[in-house]
This record gives sequence, C-alpha cells and structure tokens, in this order.
Amino acid sequence: MTLLITGGGGFVMSNLALMWLERHADARVVVLDAGPQDEALTRFFAPVGDRLTYVQASVLDTGALERIAAEHKITRIVHAATVTLFAAESPTGSKLANPETDAPATVLEVNFMGTVRLLELARKLPGLECFINLSSGAVYNDYGPEPPGPMPEDGWVDPPEFYGISKIASEMTAKRYAELFGMKVASCRLSGVYGPMDRWRPSRAHYCPPYRVIHCAIEGRPVRINATDGVGDHIHAQDVCSAIIGLLEKTGPFDHPVYNVALGEAVTLQELIETVAEIIPGTSWKIAPLEECDVIMDPTYKGGRWGAYDISRMTAETGWKPRPLKEALEHYVDFVKTFGVTA
Repeated sequence: MTLLITGGGGFVMSNLALMWLERHADARVVVLDAGPQDEALTRFFAPVGDRLTYVQASVLDTGALERIAAEHKITRIVHAATVTLFAAESPTGSKLANPETDAPATVLEVNFMGTVRLLELARKLPGLECFINLSSGAVYNDYGPEPPGPMPEDGWVDPPEFYGISKIASEMTAKRYAELFGMKVASCRLSGVYGPMDRWRPSRAHYCPPYRVIHCAIEGRPVRINATDGVGDHIHAQDVCSAIIGLLEKTGPFDHPVYNVALGEAVTLQELIETVAEIIPGTSWKIAPLEECDVIMDPTYKGGRWGAYDISRMTAETGWKPRPLKEALEHYVDFVKTFGVTA
C-alpha cells in the first residue's frame, strides 16, 4: 500500500505523510516535490525511516512520474503540488516574483496541467483506489451568503485571481476524469492553514496570521496589526490531514466531488490574539502603520473566502471534525517550542 503525495515537502502534506505512516504500519509514502528535502524535513521524517521515499521533481516531469509508477505500487494519490499567488521576500532578503503578475503562465501550467499530468498517471495505474485533489477557498470571491454565513461548496464560486482560476479548472477536470474513467476522485477546498512545519519555502512565501501571532508571542513582542476585526477561518494542518485520511480510507464512492475542509468558524484577529494569550501569557498587540505590521487584514471582508466555511458535507460523510481553536493552537505552540521550525 503506497501513497503518492505531490507537494509533500510543504508543511501540510509533510504532516499527511507522517500521519499516514504512523497510522498504517505496512504503508509506504512517496513524496514528490519540486523543492529539496531540507534539514527540517529530514528531522521530521526521521521516525518513519526508509518507509518514505523523497523524489525532487516537478509534477510536469512525466519522466519522473513514470519512474515513480514503475518503481512503486501506487494505490492512492493526494495531489497538492501548486504555485501560490503570494509575493514576499526570502529569508535572505531577495525579492520573490509575484506569480499572479509576473508569471501567470507558470501558475496555470503547474496548477492546471500538473493536475492533468497526475490524473493521466492515475487513470493508468491498475491498483489505484482513490485520488484526492487539493484545492482552495481561493475559488470563492470576497462575497458570499448574506448576512455573512458559512460558505457552501455549491454556488459563490467566482475566483478573482489566476490561482483560484487554476484551482476551479483542476476541480472540474478531476470530476470529468472520474466520470470518464470510473476513478474515485474528490477535491478538498482548504481555508487558511497553519501548523507544524510551516516555514519559508519557495512554494510557501507567506506567513499566515496564526504563525505571525504565535511567533511574536514566543519572542515576547507585541503583534503589530492594522485592525482587530478582520476575520479568517484558520484550520490546523493536522486537522486538514485527518480529513484527507478520512476520505482516503472511505469505502465505496464519494458522495460529492468537492469538500470544504476548514475550522468552520470566522475568527477575528482580536479573538485569535486573545486565544493565544490564554496559551502564552503576556501576548499583546498594537496598531501600527501598514509597512510595519506583522499581520494585515482587511476588516471589510467578513464573508466570502475570508469568512467561515461550511464543513457539514465532510462531517456528515466521514465523521470528521476539527479540533477547537484553542486546542489546535496549543498543539502548534508546543511544536514550535520543541521542534523549533520558525522560518
């Protein structure tokens, strides 16, 4: 039983690889990632030894995909390799291009054609049991049900950027492959994810609010923010992974082609900071100029992709539920303090 995870060097999928191997003693995992296996990954994957194979290659590299298929008996695939839309500086200060404006063809080629490459591989694998395609709340826009309520999977899909456009195109393509070739396929739309192994990588040049707040608190300095009432649906990476595992282990067909995976709550920045303060006493914040802020959130965005996501579909089908916010944040704080991944 071998699980292929694309984008498995990233923080969410590295958690999935470890959790899957810890759950299934007879399983193996092949990680395909365009980036190298860094020191943090080597330490993180150490407990599973040679049951994990790391392949550094692009999802567009059909030769690499064919070699993986030839060398391993792939029974499940989780496809998460992607190019995001965030612009940032690297830890060394070098400027990173914004894929949305500087390389839209790359975003579309990797995110869409990368999915096609994986689906082509999947339909030719005789022992494949299921295919999970990782999508994003970026397929939604800044508006949604009124008054702002949980964002359902059906309706409200109107991606404003190439990233979201590539994701909805990938969802539709995955659904069509399932129909044409009798494949067991589902897509998962993630809200804002944080958690263990979140660090700078070329594919993750963005620090989310929970990361910023927790690291400021651990460092003993106030969180510099522009407003207290911006909202986000923040989900712990391992809760995302437990949802995916629920789908990977589900017998029979999926009831739906798409599932939201999220906390299911719109948490204000003030609520986030106050919850961290319960875990790390002395946590504080201050309003600062935008150019000095650790966290910038637009307080006018209360719903749409920024608000709560409806997770009833996933819960009803698999029994999955995310941990309460405080419990999830406590776990992440413990990980940062003990493992030491900060950048």
